[in-house]
Amino acid sequence: MKTKGNNKTNVNIVTLGCSKNTVDSEVLMAQLRGNNIAVSHEADNDDANVVIINTCGFIDNAKQESIDTILRYADAKANGQIDKLYVTGCLSERYKDDLEKEIPTVDAYFGTRDLPRILKAFKADYKHELVGERMLTTPAHYAYFKISEGCDRPCSFCAIPIMRGKHESKSIEDLVTEAKKLAAKGTKELILIAQDLTYYGLDLYKDRVLANLLDRLADVDGIEWIRLQYLYPAGFPMDILKVIAERPNICKYLDMPLQHASTNMLKSMRRGITREKTEELIHSIRDLVPGIAIRTTLITGHPGETAKDHAEMLEFVDKMRFDRLGVFTYSHEDNTHSYSMKDNVPTKTKTKRQSEIMELQEQISFDLNQEKIDKTFKVLFDRKEGGYFVGRTEFDSPEVDNEVLVDASKHFVRMGDFANIKITDATEFDLYGEPV
Repeated sequence: MKTKGNNKTNVNIVTLGCSKNTVDSEVLMAQLRGNNIAVSHEADNDDANVVIINTCGFIDNAKQESIDTILRYADAKANGQIDKLYVTGCLSERYKDDLEKEIPTVDAYFGTRDLPRILKAFKADYKHELVGERMLTTPAHYAYFKISEGCDRPCSFCAIPIMRGKHESKSIEDLVTEAKKLAAKGTKELILIAQDLTYYGLDLYKDRVLANLLDRLADVDGIEWIRLQYLYPAGFPMDILKVIAERPNICKYLDMPLQHASTNMLKSMRRGITREKTEELIHSIRDLVPGIAIRTTLITGHPGETAKDHAEMLEFVDKMRFDRLGVFTYSHEDNTHSYSMKDNVPTKTKTKRQSEIMELQEQISFDLNQEKIDKTFKVLFDRKEGGYFVGRTEFDSPEVDNEVLVDASKHFVRMGDFANIKITDATEFDLYGEPV
């Protein structure tokens, strides 16, 4: 491949990690385009002469993926395939000094809140009139919607505050403006994300005002679904449940990472809650919003986790019957509180415990899905794949939850549209149906 030389700047952005990084890349793309700089996202062609990698530094596997990606593009630069290589995001925020020494081929490393500095590298200006503007990398009908940045929680295992800083809410007015701009471009579903949605407003309004924000967003014309992801259980704002129950365009869905069930481990993890309080909260949520789907994530193998703690987690999962559940094995992250503890659960044991929880959850998910057969659900269709139209109910978030499959050889549905689908069959993680 020949050197790009003095061609006009053409930027390719590569995004790794979570949906928060996705939003950051989308905002950066809008700012570059606003400065008349050509930009694409994870382009398959080789037109780009500048690459920006938005990295993840969350756990070991994610860090390794980020490093491998940087090295791959560093080789491309050394071979004359690209002219400039920039790295931003969580890994760069956390390990900037080390990365500069180990991979000096990169032209510059930026942190998680360095958008104006990235633009300066292109002799571009941060355009305030573009606040709320994004170049969506998701299908146009849904968008991740970041309402705050950073986290003030003290969880012992988590490095996010190191990488993302203190909690900082966006104003309700700015978020409503952003929602209106997205709706005007055809977005029908807003997926609210943050390190912790429940903290929203404490810095700006001296109170938790997530309920107020939900009410305002639910009034935006064109927004048919609003979905909540990442709610911390301790100090849960119960007033949001009334809004969820009353507003038809707020999905009856909560993503609430609990991390563990044993009070012993919750204390060690500095989660600020007990097993008993957790169960009380879940029962209250289900009582106040009948039919709500709860998604959670758990961690196996945190320092000090015993066989008894693990057995308690299994019993808890079996009792609570979560609609959606994921499990991580503990990653020993430097500069976190848990890093001072001995990582004393062997990797093999962590993985075995993870598998036992997921096997239990597969059966729960299968049983819950079987109950959906012959029922009809409103489904939003995301894509066509492998002979099926693939969509989601209000109880499912993109990429992580169940999907609804409709046989494309027998039926037709429009991508980005809603359709009423009668469920005809179900497996552990998929529903099969037909339009009615």
